[in-house]
Amino acid sequence: MLFRNATVFTGTELVSQASVRVENGRILEVNTTDVSEATPNSIDLAGDYLVPGFVDLQVYGGTQVFLNQAPTANTVRHILNAHRRCGTTSVLPTLFTAPQSVLMQAAEAVREVMHEQPFGVLGFHAEGPYISPDRRGVHPAAAICTPNLDQLAHLFGQYGDVLSLMTLAPEQFTPEQWTWLLAHKPARLQLSIGHSNATYGQARRALNEGVTLATHLYNAMRGFESREPGVVGAVFDHPTVQSSLVADGFHCDPVSIRLAHRLLGNRLFLISDALLIRPQQHQFWLTADMPLHYENGRILNHQNQLAGSAITLLDAVQLCVEQVGISLPNALQMASTVPAQVAGFGHTLGKIAPGYVANLLRLDHRLELQNVWIEGSPVM
Repeated sequence: MLFRNATVFTGTELVSQASVRVENGRILEVNTTDVSEATPNSIDLAGDYLVPGFVDLQVYGGTQVFLNQAPTANTVRHILNAHRRCGTTSVLPTLFTAPQSVLMQAAEAVREVMHEQPFGVLGFHAEGPYISPDRRGVHPAAAICTPNLDQLAHLFGQYGDVLSLMTLAPEQFTPEQWTWLLAHKPARLQLSIGHSNATYGQARRALNEGVTLATHLYNAMRGFESREPGVVGAVFDHPTVQSSLVADGFHCDPVSIRLAHRLLGNRLFLISDALLIRPQQHQFWLTADMPLHYENGRILNHQNQLAGSAITLLDAVQLCVEQVGISLPNALQMASTVPAQVAGFGHTLGKIAPGYVANLLRLDHRLELQNVWIEGSPVM
């Protein structure tokens, strides 16, 4: 297959009037001077953008069900397929704070679909249960627990090949537990500070000692104050930590996003944090005792707290360009190139370059999605 007359985002820059050749699901060639002629196997993009498929490292559900509701392989498939139709071609299915039994069911489900779709489901994100009760957001209080090394050892032993990311509050661990965690966590597992009430000093120590990420910057973490910079200050002050952010128009003001991008640059990446994508139902349940309602683009609990989002990564890219003022190449990097690297797939996903998987999107010049290709095959 040959994509002609495209404005290609390579992962670093936009190149106009370019062509991309795909063979056996991989990108074979990128020609920055499009001199190709129309053939039966070519697609003329008429100048539209051809960009790498987006990579979402925090997504709870699809259009109808989320992982905590039904921690099954079919739910994982539903999440992947629902987001693929919206331009997100790779995901980390995410489970918010839940009992150990549910956590292990979800990990088993993710493992099954990982084997089916290794470039679609990249691993499993466990958000909790070792988080701060003071910064739990809408996470169910009853499921939050203090660190248990026997539980962690069992989880790591059974699902070390599946766990990619764990969001936790480091201040909940004793020094001995923290030392054990850093020594025994699976090699592929990255730790992310989130839902944390840590002081600047506590957060800085965690970032220096092995925590490489921060989860949904600004939200559910101790904020920045002049006398106590908190978790937000520690993230801004650290030279290497990378952080996710929810750009849905509700979790963060555009000014806050702009400042974070100015400080972190390409260490900032986008997540949808989607519980459900634009739910059809206006009332549903997060847990058996927590009703939610969807209104005006927001999912809220009975106390009007945000319960995740209802967006896709494309929505976040559009907001970053149109309301925040981030350049299109930088916004596309935040949704593809950077999260692919964070997930450990920077050599195969998130760029349009020879050898990369041909997960591709066609966007028009209003940044509306026109087509999706998975490993070179159309799905939309």
